[in-house]
Amino acid sequence: MTGVARLRVMVVEAGYAAAAGSVEPVRLSDFWVRMEHHLGPAYARTWAHDIVLAELDNRTVDQALAGGVATKDVWRAVAAHLELPARER
Repeated sequence: MTGVARLRVMVVEAGYAAAAGSVEPVRLSDFWVRMEHHLGPAYARTWAHDIVLAELDNRTVDQALAGGVATKDVWRAVAAHLELPARER
């Protein structure tokens, strides 16, 4: 099992939905697991590179992360943009 697959199992076993709404920081690895869960592993990185979000001051996910925006704030912007249900945020 790859590291990412193992991480996915750990996130699911730990209760992904419960952790998603917390105020705890989102680790970058958890962020990418969530992105891949909602957008698919083949599309998540492309989406993060190409899609400009008003919620991130008209930056892409990649630009916001590189600019020092907290991962949890980037995830909240992505979740809002994708109109994810509250339990998945």
